[in-house]
Amino acid sequence: MQTLRLAVLILGVLLVMAGLTWVGQGSGYFPYPASSFMIDQSPWIWRGAGTALVGVVVMILSRRIV
Repeated sequence: MQTLRLAVLILGVLLVMAGLTWVGQGSGYFPYPASSFMIDQSPWIWRGAGTALVGVVVMILSRRIV
């Protein structure tokens, strides 16, 4: 069960990191790579925020796995 808890926690952390990257690219604060289609595109701000929120929920649920 400890391995499952760790795997779910890592998944949550990766989701948060991906979501925050999308928010940064969508808002233009993280314009890398320069040719990315996500730069300055507001839908990616919302998609990234939603993904990060799902990641936080997954991390919280990983703490409840018995």
